[in-house]
Amino acid sequence: MSSKKQAIFISSLIILWYSSNIGVLLLNKFLLSNYGFRFPIFLTMCHMAACAVLSYLSIVFLKIVPLQTIKSRSQFLKIATLSVVFCGSVVGGNISLRYLAVSFNQAVGATTPFFTALFAYLATLKREAWVTYAALVPVVAGVVIASGGEPSFHFFGFVMCISATAARAFKSVLQGILLSSEGEGSKYCGLVKV
Repeated sequence: MSSKKQAIFISSLIILWYSSNIGVLLLNKFLLSNYGFRFPIFLTMCHMAACAVLSYLSIVFLKIVPLQTIKSRSQFLKIATLSVVFCGSVVGGNISLRYLAVSFNQAVGATTPFFTALFAYLATLKREAWVTYAALVPVVAGVVIASGGEPSFHFFGFVMCISATAARAFKSVLQGILLSSEGEGSKYCGLVKV
């Protein structure tokens, strides 16, 4: 594949990624708030089923990445752990959309790097440079200010949104720890990283 075709392909994937994420978010908000659908966990199940089917089709028919098999019980447990944490973050995000505006939901989601730095420190006891922590202060301060002035603020929705954001960050840290052990990250990172 020429470098120009490869650049177009990668750009198309990025645009498709952002478009699908925005579309799913707005559709979930419409279903849960405007349409009155009351089952955010069922919506999450539909999300997970669609991801599984489309991932399988992309691997088997489009051959985007090679098909991988689970080789050990340890590998299965690592993938299952990541899946449960990821599913929890999606459930929390969907529940929060029932109570919060999409814009506020996304503003709270901007605190993901804060939670990532926190969980990375708690899990590995390795500190980042002070500049990294200093860069997180305005982000967190902005979310605190936005929370105080949000006209449609709902405490339960906010708690679920923070929980979903923390779960996303925890999944990233956990993924780095679990998949980097024994070189397993290079074997199946493409299957689990979402």
